[in-house]
This record gives sequence, C-alpha cells and structure tokens, in this order.
Amino acid sequence: MPTVSAHVAHTLARHIDTVFGVMGNGNAYFLDALGRDTASGFVAVRHEAAGVVAADAHYRASGRIAAATATYGAGFTNTLTALAEAVQARTPLVLIVGDEPTSGPRPWGVDQIALASAVGARTYTVGHRDAAATIVIAIEHALTYRLPVVLGIPYDVATREAGEIPDATAPGAEPEVTPEHPPLDAYADGVIDQIVDALATAERPVLLGGRGAWLADAGAALDDIAALTGALTMTSALGRGLFSDPARDLGVAGGFGAPGAMQLAHEADVAVVFGAGLNQFTMRFGELFAPGTRVFQVDLAATATHPHVGGFVRADAGDVALEIARRLRTRGATPSTWGNGLDLAAARRQPEGQGLGPDGRLDPRAAAARLAELLPEDRVVVHDGGHFMGWSNMYWPVASPDRMIMVGTAYQSIGLGFPSVPGAAIARPESTIVLSTGDGGGLMALADLETAIRVAGGRGIALVWNDAQYGAEVLNYGVKGLHPDPMLIPQVDFAAVARGFGAEGAVVESVDDLEALASWTSRSAEDRGFLLLDLRVSAAVIAPFWEEIAAR
Repeated sequence: MPTVSAHVAHTLARHIDTVFGVMGNGNAYFLDALGRDTASGFVAVRHEAAGVVAADAHYRASGRIAAATATYGAGFTNTLTALAEAVQARTPLVLIVGDEPTSGPRPWGVDQIALASAVGARTYTVGHRDAAATIVIAIEHALTYRLPVVLGIPYDVATREAGEIPDATAPGAEPEVTPEHPPLDAYADGVIDQIVDALATAERPVLLGGRGAWLADAGAALDDIAALTGALTMTSALGRGLFSDPARDLGVAGGFGAPGAMQLAHEADVAVVFGAGLNQFTMRFGELFAPGTRVFQVDLAATATHPHVGGFVRADAGDVALEIARRLRTRGATPSTWGNGLDLAAARRQPEGQGLGPDGRLDPRAAAARLAELLPEDRVVVHDGGHFMGWSNMYWPVASPDRMIMVGTAYQSIGLGFPSVPGAAIARPESTIVLSTGDGGGLMALADLETAIRVAGGRGIALVWNDAQYGAEVLNYGVKGLHPDPMLIPQVDFAAVARGFGAEGAVVESVDDLEALASWTSRSAEDRGFLLLDLRVSAAVIAPFWEEIAAR
C-alpha cells in the first residue's frame, strides 16, 4: 500500500520535473519514493541552502517551478537565508522538509512553521489522508502568489499507509492558478490617460522596463510604445534584454549604466516605468531623472515604490502596455525626434580599463571587457552578490532577462553563487552557464562548487573576482578607518581548488591570461570540463555603483 511519502512524491512529480536537495532522516522516505517510482529528477547538493538556491535559479532561468528538499531541524534551519531570498524575489518554489512528529516536538526540535513564517513563507503540513491534495494546494499558492512554500512531512506520518494515490485526472488533482491581474478600474483608467497624454506630448520620453515586465510578457507591447512615441528605452538590472531595438536603447539604468547613457536619461521630460521596483540602485539614489521629470509607474506593488512617481497604476505591466499602445494609436500621436541622430552605441560604452590597476593587479574593467568578447553568446549569467557585481553588469550584455540570474540580491546576501549554477544548468540544458562570484562569497559556498562541476560539466564557467578582501566592507568601512583585518581574506588559489574538484582551472593575472577561456571555448562541451578562472583583480579600482553608495 502506498505511503504518505509516496503520495507526496507522485503528486509532486506530476507538476515538477526536478528536485534539488540534501537527504536526511526527515526526507529519506520521500526521496526513496521519488527515485523509485517517478520520472522527476533529483539533484544532490552539498548544503541545504543550495537546494533552495538551485530551485530559485531554475525558476528564474526557465519560468518552471522547481522543488528543494531538506531534513528537519538543522537541515531546515540551514535553508532560511535562501528561503528569505526567494520570498524577497517573489520566486515560486516548493521546499519539502521533514517535520516534528504528531506526538510533539523532540528536545532538539524548533518551531519550523514559525521560522518559515518569519521570513515570509507559508507552511502546509501533510496529514495521513490528505497528502496529495495538500501538495496541489501548496503548488497553487506558490504559483498564484509567486512565493515559496514549505511542505512539512511529520516524521511519524512519512511511512504510514495512505491508500491508493489519487488519479491525476480527477477533479481537484490539478493546481488552479490565477496570477494577479488587478482590474483596470476608473482610477487606473484615468492615470493611463495621463500617461498617454504625457507620452504623446513629450519631447524626450523614456520607457524603463524591469523583470516584472518580462514576467508579464510585455516586451512586444513596450517596443510598440517606443516606436509610437520615439521614446528611448532602458531596463533595470533584472530586465536586461527586454527591449529589442538597440538603436533606441540606453542599456541598464542606475549605477551599472554607462555615464553617457545616464546623462541622457537625466534629460528625459517623461519617464514611464513598467514592472521595475525603482530601488535606490536603479534610481541612482534619486538622481536618475531630473527634478522636473514626470515619472509614472505600472507595477503589481500596492503603491508607488519611489517618491518621484507622480502617477501610479497597480496592474499587470502587459495589460497596461497593450492599452497604452492602443490609445496612442487611436490618438495618432506623432513620435518624438529626440533619439534621431544620437549615437546610443557610444552612449552605452563603458569606461576602458588600464590593463593593471594601481596596485599592480588586474584591472577588473579590462578583464570584464575582454570577457565580453570571449564568453559564449548563448550564455546564462548567474550572480553572487558583492562589489564585483558592477563589472559583469556593466560589460556583459545578455539576450533576455531570464539570462541574467541574481540570486541573493533581493535579500542582499552573498554566498549563493555556486549553488545557482546547477539550477540554471538543469533549466537551460542548451546554454553555457557563467557564474560571476567574489572570493568571499565563493569561499562561503565552496561545497557546492562540486555540485556546479558535476551538473554543468563542460557547459559551465566560474569567474572568481579575487581581490583578497571583502570588497564591500573595505569600501564601506575601511575607508572610515575601521580596523581592516576582519575585511581581508588570505590569497586563495581558486584555480587549484577547482582542479582538486575535477575541473579545469587557471589563474588570470593579465588580460592575456584570458586566452585560457578562448582555448576552452574552441573545444566542444564533450571535450572539456567545467572551467574556473581565478581573476586576481585590483582592489584599488572601484565600481561606479559602489561610488554612488559610498557618496551617501
């Protein structure tokens, strides 16, 4: 007779093709049933947080929900940072964990439901007779609200017989998902009219799109609005690749943007923002637009997310973009000529590096520019967090927003880079997965370098920006005179570590050393291994976005 764990595994496998995690006694029977009786794949990671990170990256790269699993107690508490990131980033995933027995907590138990709730995740606990239905409800919640959910299996329930597994075609066996689509009420209708009038009469209009616009499939409608109004376009860091016409595109808004492009953005008289949160980095701490710029925002947030917004529509970005384009066309608006004759390719050009920095180590700008030429075009870039983020975001274009994955930035965490690789690699088996991480975050996640190598193989590249310090801390607190020792990291040979894990590794101390990447790309994926480049970069070259932070 099938057990509760079998009900969980079979029902989950009907909706989710990959589970990432670490086995323990709280989830052992679930994983046994998953492996024996379902077609879902299980990817073993080396730390419980990595399972959640991989599932998060999988969704961001593919749009398909994935699952993570861990045991109870210490296994569950190890997932909390990654779970908080998924909540902050609005990533739907399911975390299957063991839980305390129904007889009550053991001496080493913790209140897992309270801990999950504290970071913003709802818990569903399976019972002896409702496991399959509970799985469906949990998936419905995750997809409808775009949030992670925790599914607890009490330890003494996991092996109980639960009867036949329900028919997948029976009523209630499929999740019913109704994503947020707030209606365009009379107030929204009036603001949309204001946006249409502002765009139709603007001399220097700008459209800014974010990840929310990508998730709303608004790209084509936004391209249409840009053509109808002559607007220049730009994106948030997570919206890169949203717009299709480079002849009118300013690139990334904020501290990752090129100086010439940001100067043009500052000259806009009207800016309409679709699906971007307008955080302090995108808005350059309030200086992205001039004080007189009329700023409108379309987003699913409850209210406008920046004080400079003068008109706000709470709605799906795709719905509103289509309606604005329709009204502009009906009105017969004449496009602005602002962009005519502008060399936007030159405006998007980032500062050139000098080969070596003042301290004799590799200038990260020179390295990033050369890497942009050498990295495979089919790349999906996954990111850790830290000062080094400026270089890849400034110099490496990507084809679409689902090819720039930044797990950790929503919660301002580091150490989630290596475990992002397997999630993206499973989600995008046709692509090269490129990790950008620092030496601090890289050491924090080092156990899952093994997972990255095993899963991505010859389709994987890790670039470690190694400046022998926690760069963000040095630039925040070292400059204020705080004692530097806690901010420094002994020089680590990441290339040697990678070779010890079975990968290819090379130390890069000059731009010429990047030919190791050219050699790697010249071979087929079957004839090469995972490649790690240990970039010995200068600590004296500061990314522009961090200079903006330091100036506050």
